[in-house]
Amino acid sequence: MKNLTVLKKTALALVASAMIAPAFAGWTVNGTQVLDPNGNKFVFRGINHAHTWWPERLNQSLRDIAATGANSVRVVLSNGTQWTRNNGADVTNVINQCKANKLVCILEVHDSTGFGENAGSTHISRATEYWLSSDIKAAITGQEDYVIVNIANEPFGNGTSAATYTADHITAVRALRNGGLTHMLMVDAANWGQDWSNSMRDNAPSILAADTLKNTIFSVHMYEVYNNANIVQSYLNSFQTRGLAIVVGEFGAEHGGSNVAEEAILQYAQDMGIGYLGWSWSGNGSCCLQLDIVNNWNAGSLSSWGNYLINSTNGIKATSKLATNFSGTASSRASSVASSIRSSAAPSSVAPSSVAPSSSSRSSTPSSVATGGTCNWYGNRYPICVTTASGWGWENQQSCAGRTSCAALPAPFGIEGGATSSISPGTPASSSRSSVAPSSTPASSTPASSRATSSAPNTTALSCRYVVTNSWGSGFTGAIRVTNNSTNTRSGWTASWQYAGSNRITSSWNATVSGGNPYTATGVSWNSTIQPGQTVEFGFQANTNGGSVETPAVTCR
Repeated sequence: MKNLTVLKKTALALVASAMIAPAFAGWTVNGTQVLDPNGNKFVFRGINHAHTWWPERLNQSLRDIAATGANSVRVVLSNGTQWTRNNGADVTNVINQCKANKLVCILEVHDSTGFGENAGSTHISRATEYWLSSDIKAAITGQEDYVIVNIANEPFGNGTSAATYTADHITAVRALRNGGLTHMLMVDAANWGQDWSNSMRDNAPSILAADTLKNTIFSVHMYEVYNNANIVQSYLNSFQTRGLAIVVGEFGAEHGGSNVAEEAILQYAQDMGIGYLGWSWSGNGSCCLQLDIVNNWNAGSLSSWGNYLINSTNGIKATSKLATNFSGTASSRASSVASSIRSSAAPSSVAPSSVAPSSSSRSSTPSSVATGGTCNWYGNRYPICVTTASGWGWENQQSCAGRTSCAALPAPFGIEGGATSSISPGTPASSSRSSVAPSSTPASSTPASSRATSSAPNTTALSCRYVVTNSWGSGFTGAIRVTNNSTNTRSGWTASWQYAGSNRITSSWNATVSGGNPYTATGVSWNSTIQPGQTVEFGFQANTNGGSVETPAVTCR
């Protein structure tokens, strides 16, 4: 009887404990990492969509965004103070469309943009009221596994003190928690999101401490303030060293005619496991067309910015992975939305379907056909598809490269190994259909229109390739890719080059660069060792100093 009484008291205590504990579900922050609802590490690879100004574009835009391989979307909403209020029914539809396309749904209130400097904007407290209003709270409650609440977009302009920025955000976070929201919260930076004053950077620990659930991620918007690699690296590093989670919530390739170091943003985000969301799908208007990812809402017409964001080495297609709380795989999602992507959406070098042989052109005599082997796709290895001749396929639960597409890659990349066999007339050849690449598919590092390269002769086990990734008249960014062509692991490498004209390096990343022309670069801790067949890359920015952009030969040893 005594034991039974003890058991009853224990059970009652457990029930009481469960009743007073906060109801907590969904996305969580763990130090610098974001964890999905299954507790797995997640890195945002997404796109912004201006829903409140283009409500009729929602359904198709989210399908098209999903088809790029993106795993998340940041959706613009209005609380009604500057634009038409998005009500609970509309927000519910937005969430449902995100879920249907397996996109993590980041919702933000845009009316607060630039408060204190922009006369039409509203204080962050009004954004907080929006989230706690009856219809919006009802729409997002129960959706913690799918929705992240970005409290207010760029909620202060340049004239707000760090103390005010911090105090008002602490008040907002506490109000949302006291109001019963348990979602992951996202806090935008000061200074129109760019945080040049470091108000968010220096006070983020205090804002996080105000969150009773310790479930807040910080968001910086990287535009012209972040015009070189050193600034990008330093800012992102500051959050890593503080043990705080950061995401690049908006960025483009240029802004207001000023350059943005988009290559460095992608590179460092990938190196550090930090999320990013490009601004924005379409509809930016005549002032800001350079920020449109697709032209005139056409998923088959990527802008140069969109092509780089989606198809570059560290872009969305090559690095995005779905949240594990969505059923199925990235490849099945890509297949289901394949009709949203037009053939022109990817660079022609990725999937040149025209190179597949037609059945009518087959020889009537036996011929030799290559089989097997591996595709070295810009330093990453993939099996050669059996049933897909060109483009990308999905076989044996993994990505595979079409033989003709792989064979068209420039040296030192392409097909490795394999064999040839004789086929008789009438033997079925590989299917010539192309398929949409799953979200892990790599792609060329820059738009073909802006890419220039030079390669040094492969006189050693190492080979180097110099790539110009972007240029704007007075300057350019570039990368050097070092490939280990041997069968042995290579520890340590050096790349050397010299400009014949006036080009000079101004900054670099992912390597230690010395000299003032000629230049010498050596690897850093995470890329100095190169496995057999592996390619590592470092980047740089340079000035033309009145000359033209050069592509010098590079020597590797």
